[in-house]
Amino acid sequence: MVVVNKQTGKLEAVGKRAKEMLGKTPANVMVIKPMRDGVIADFEIAEKMLDFFIKMSTTNRGFLTRPKIVIGIPSGITQVEKRAVKDVALKTKTSEVYLIAQSVSAALGADLPISDPTGSMIVDIGGGTTDIAVISLNGIVFNHSTRIAGHEMDEAIIQYLKRKYNLLIGERSAERVKERIGSAYPLDEPMTMEIKGRDLREGIPKAVVIGDQEVREALDNIVSSIIDAIKYALERIPPELSADLIDCGIILTGGSALLKNLDKRISEETHLPVFITDDPLTTVVLGAGKMLDDLDLLKKISLT
Repeated sequence: MVVVNKQTGKLEAVGKRAKEMLGKTPANVMVIKPMRDGVIADFEIAEKMLDFFIKMSTTNRGFLTRPKIVIGIPSGITQVEKRAVKDVALKTKTSEVYLIAQSVSAALGADLPISDPTGSMIVDIGGGTTDIAVISLNGIVFNHSTRIAGHEMDEAIIQYLKRKYNLLIGERSAERVKERIGSAYPLDEPMTMEIKGRDLREGIPKAVVIGDQEVREALDNIVSSIIDAIKYALERIPPELSADLIDCGIILTGGSALLKNLDKRISEETHLPVFITDDPLTTVVLGAGKMLDDLDLLKKISLT
């Protein structure tokens, strides 16, 4: 996310700080999401955001040369969308830009044996997309991407509270509800949370207390869609690799993989072991970083 001053066009905040300002900005500034569903929604702002991140990282490290950039992209995006990502990166002060599939980057970040003749299945559930891939011998044997992920979970919670309680809340509040009491499978101990928003009928502030079962009900269609996408992938991979998954299981990563008991629900419906990476929020980034240490592998698996 990026906060932009409408009058000057300058960036006021980027990333986490911008996210904290969502829904609280004065009239002269606005919060923009330059990336949506894993693709560029605002070309100009995406370029400014990327330029900000590059300057921040190179200044801190004292780099004088133009850096190489590795960008992870969803497997389901079009050639036009792919080109747009690369063009934005090339407009910043970079020497080379490599695009790689997010799923491959996630597999590297999770230390999976992607060079071995063994199938590894990784499911990257981010904010805008869920990327599913089976990887073997440094390549993607099968991949499937769906634009159903964390943002849709937040929207489902917003719509549920509108319908049931006539309560309007913002994206940040919905995300907090998801993180604190959201789940994909019944919890061992029931949880509740007070949610504050605006009463849609009277237009005044209002607070309600909801339980984890209600949030689970709100998220059920989204969770089911993600599981259906995983099953779709399992039905289409070669039988030899299917046999590998009985032992290796499914690896979950991405911020939305932290939804409570999501691994348990997927395991119950697929009858396969499911594991969550050590740090799902940064697995893709760590994998992209490892790519820069092995340029031969990077050139081999980069997307054109």
